[in-house]
Formats: sequence, C-alpha cells, structure tokens
Amino acid sequence: MNPLDTARQKASSIRSEYEYGFRTQTDNAYELPEGLSTKVVHDISGRKKEPEWMLEFRLKALEIFYSKQMPAWGADLSSIDFDRIHYYIEPKEGGTQKWEDVPVEIKDTFEKLGIPQAERSFLAGTGAQFESEVVYHSLHEDLKAQGVIFESTDIALQKYPQMFKEYFGTVIPSADNKFSALNSAVWSGGSFIYIPKGVQVTLPLQAYFRINAERMGQFERTLIIADEGSSVHYIEGCTAPTYSSDSLHSAVVEVVVKRGAKVQYTTIQNWSNNVYNLVTKRALVYGNGEMCWLDCNLGSKATMKYPSVVLKESGAKGEMYSLALAGKGQHQDAGAKAIHLAPNTSSTIMARSISKQGGRSSYRGLVKVVKGAKNVKSRVVCDALLVDPSSRSDTYPTMDIQEQTASIAHEASVSNIRQDQLFYLMSRGLSNDEAASLLVNGFAYPIAKRLPMEYALELHRLIEIEMEGFTA
Repeated sequence: MNPLDTARQKASSIRSEYEYGFRTQTDNAYELPEGLSTKVVHDISGRKKEPEWMLEFRLKALEIFYSKQMPAWGADLSSIDFDRIHYYIEPKEGGTQKWEDVPVEIKDTFEKLGIPQAERSFLAGTGAQFESEVVYHSLHEDLKAQGVIFESTDIALQKYPQMFKEYFGTVIPSADNKFSALNSAVWSGGSFIYIPKGVQVTLPLQAYFRINAERMGQFERTLIIADEGSSVHYIEGCTAPTYSSDSLHSAVVEVVVKRGAKVQYTTIQNWSNNVYNLVTKRALVYGNGEMCWLDCNLGSKATMKYPSVVLKESGAKGEMYSLALAGKGQHQDAGAKAIHLAPNTSSTIMARSISKQGGRSSYRGLVKVVKGAKNVKSRVVCDALLVDPSSRSDTYPTMDIQEQTASIAHEASVSNIRQDQLFYLMSRGLSNDEAASLLVNGFAYPIAKRLPMEYALELHRLIEIEMEGFTA
C-alpha cells in the first residue's frame, strides 16, 4: 500500500472514532420538570443549600429575565421554547475528586471524549460537568500547596463565601442582557479559579461540559481571579448528542485580571446542531495585565458569543482570536469587544469565519475608546471564507472612538475556495474532500497555531469531519 493510501486509511479511522454525538443512558439523582418559574429557582437554590443572598440574587435575576425582550438582532432565536427546557438535572453521585468514584456510565462518556487521558498527560487540573453538575474535579497537589483554587463554582460558594461574594456578578451583572439574567437565575456548575499573587500555572487547567439529556438547559457559571503577577491558561470543551428537539447552553464567564497578571481562556466547542449556544464572556483587566480569549466555534444551531475585555488601567492589553465554522442550517454570530477606559492600553481582534452548505457566519464587534484614554492602539482583522455560492458571511463592526490620539486599524476580506487550488491539490493525488480540508485548515491556521498542540490537532480533526462530502 502506498503512503497516501495509508494516510487516508488513518484519517478515515480517526474520523470514525472521533464522534461526540452519542448519548449515555443514565439514572439521574434529581430532575426538575420542564419549565421556568420562581419555584424552579427556589428548588435549585434549596437543593444546593445556598445562602439567602444567593437565592435573592437568583430571584432578582429571574425578574430581569422576564422584563427583557429577546434580541432583535443576530441569530434567529424565535424557536426557543423556555417552557420546554429542563433547567436542572443532577446526575447521580456527582462532585468527586477521585476518578474511580465517578459513576461508570458517566466515566465511560468522558473516557470516550479523552478527558482522563488528557489530564494524565499534560493538564494541571481537570473539571468535568455532566448536565447541571460538576461530577469530577482535580488539581495537582503542588498547585494546591501554592494556594491555587480550582473548584466547581457551587463548591467554591460553600468553601470560600467571602471571596466568592466579593467578585461574583461584578464583571457581568444580571441585567447585562436577557441570557445573562437567565443564567444568573438558574446557574449551576462551572469553574471557580483563584491564582495567588505571583503564582505561574505552567500547565493548562481544563473543564469539559457535556449536555446529555433531551431539551436540556446548561447554565454553568465560571469565575476566574488572577491576582497580581500571576498567570493561568484555562481550556474548556463542549459537546452534546443530536436530538430532534432543541437544547440551550447559556453560560456566563467572568474574569478578573489584576495588575501584571496574564490569563488565556480557550474554548473549543463542538455542540450538536440542535443546541442554541448563547454565552456572555467578559474580562476586567488592570494595569499591565494581559487577557487573551481564544474561541473556536463549531457545531450548534445558533451561536451568539462576543468575548470582551474592559481595559481599566494603563498598560492593560486584550487579545481576542475567534474562529467560526457554519454549516447547513447553522448561524455562527461571533466576534469580540474591546473597551478602552484607560490610556496606553492596546487590543487585537482577529476573527476568521468559514461558511459552507448554505451556512451563515457573522462577525459582530466593538472597539470603544473613551475620552481621555490617550495613546490607545487597536487592530481588528476580519477574514471570511465562503466554501460554496449558497453560503453567507456578514460583518458588523462598530468603532466608537472618542479620543483623537487613538491609533485604530480595521481590515477585512472575503474569499472562496478557488478551483485552481483544488485542481492543483487533486493533481497531486488528494481527493476532493482532502483538498478542501487542507485549504480550510490552512485558512484556520492563524487561529489554530495559538492552541496547545493537542488542541490544535483536535481542531484539525473537527474541520476534517466538517469537510467530508465536499463537492466543488
């Protein structure tokens, strides 16, 4: 067998094994019926034995949710039926720090997704959320000894109540938007991370979020505090089986980057095509701090997600890198926001989108520079690749510049897969699928190269799967 045929067989084997659309048969410990109400909020808070202030926070957020209209822009959300969603499902025997104590059927799910293997090889800590609860959480002992906290958000509320209350809801208030209000009312799970002053976490921390049930709503809440001079890289992954009915994923992520600290937050999502992915992510960055959002959006019925940085003090820096792939029946409405509140701050936004089989991708971004924020530098680059004539790409950039000393650059391009490129690669022995996959992966490379190698390979494989059956 020649080397090319061997490579093709290997790629085919990878694709057949790399399937996330399976469903796990489980017996849940507790499950709320479908629908949203004050009783649901009381039940969730009571089940978790939360302090009174959190119940009040939740109930106020529910009022805000009801008072706000659905977004009239972005993806079409008209088919979301809030009365047909399960807002809380508790898997049995969750919340352990020992992998062997996780229920067998849930453990098998995460084994298939490669989580324990990844932890053993190159992660400093791991969290795994199944439905509404974190079922497993671990952290290297040497990091614990340095004062690093990496817990599920629910456990952190109980173990570190003062620190939790000081920061929770301060970066993204409940009233920020309709879906941040919904999350604030029914949140469950997620990660709480605190990195003490000067501590450098050299290996990534990872969390994996799995929706398994039909018509499920997953509302994790993540809060990261990087104290002065510290650094951390947090990675999250997301998957779900495919059902005929829709599920909802609506997370809130708050990050506080104190002076001189560095945080990178990486997301690789591969939701099934019946999931609405509506997420609010924001970081507050203080003097000489650095925040990097790296967002890779594949799958989902509709995504609306715009990671943001608020640069509060001189020298603060924000970087946002986004990759979105929209296939048949999908709308990826993604982008970023950089808000400059202080002088000598800088931001970079790089967004790349791929549309195929009639899919639609949109870049939606904001760069804001307030009066008095002198010597700001910001650069925005938006590139779109249309794989076929039926696909669509839109760009909605907003520049609100109130300071004349600011240096702002914006550039954008739209391209397609050219026939001469395909012809050349196919003349070298590649199939139509393989040639298209190579070109699309090349387009995605400026984003993929910023991922750790293991995750760059995962993204490459996902794109390979997405490009199967391509016809020029």
